[in-house]
Amino acid sequence: MSLIPFFAAAVLVGQPITSVPGPDLRITELRDVAYEELATGQTEAALDVIHAELASRPGDPALLINLGSAYLRLGRMAEAQTAFEAAAVSNTRYDLELADGRWVDSRRAARLAQAGLADRPLLARR
Repeated sequence: MSLIPFFAAAVLVGQPITSVPGPDLRITELRDVAYEELATGQTEAALDVIHAELASRPGDPALLINLGSAYLRLGRMAEAQTAFEAAAVSNTRYDLELADGRWVDSRRAARLAQAGLADRPLLARR
């Protein structure tokens, strides 16, 4: 079984909430992007969650990245590539937290997922 690194779509929405010098304060929004299902190997359940969430949030990059990751687990490479590409060009854009704690732009995360298609596929968390 291959290990799949995770993105966390503990979505960082918006810009700093203050212009005063000091700590960078941001608004963080947690969304269900089927991270728990994917993290515990429940790929089919993850697909159910992702498809349901995409109905209300079409084009959400975290959902699309996780969709691609779920497809990869099922060996559906072409569908995974399509999902990652949709995330990379989505009009919606925000920062995602990677499993290692780094935050990256959702478009960059999607490109990383595409680049890792042959090596180590990536997915989003919550």
